Amino acid sequence: MEVKNRLGPSEEQLRGFLEGDSDTPIYMLNLLKFREYAEYEDGRKTRLTGQEAYAIYGAEVQAHLAKVGGQGIFAGQVSRLMLGEVEELWDMVAIVMYPNKKAMLKMISDPDYIESARHRSAGLEGQLNIETKNLAPG
Repeated sequence: MEVKNRLGPSEEQLRGFLEGDSDTPIYMLNLLKFREYAEYEDGRKTRLTGQEAYAIYGAEVQAHLAKVGGQGIFAGQVSRLMLGEVEELWDMVAIVMYPNKKAMLKMISDPDYIESARHRSAGLEGQLNIETKNLAPG
């Protein structure tokens, strides 16, 4: 199994996201890998670590999620691999709930969110973003 962290979806992945059920809640599992030091696209100089830049995004994204009815469910530091094998562990995991795919798309296209997302891009080396749906009743 080959694993490639990315900062954004491929065209094929985005097309797949737009297909099918777009009205039920989704839970995005984020496996995050931080840069050693933040690298902003505008070239600004900073002493922030990647994790510190991402923390700015993490604090700001809460308001963006609330605007579309979403919420952060869980965030935690990865401490070890209990089962399986990977070449390198992610640094952090986060689970975010969106009421539906349309809400997520609305959020990520909002100009205020795009401004906050600069900290995300600066802080992350890459990530896996896994779409899930709740199977539990209720």
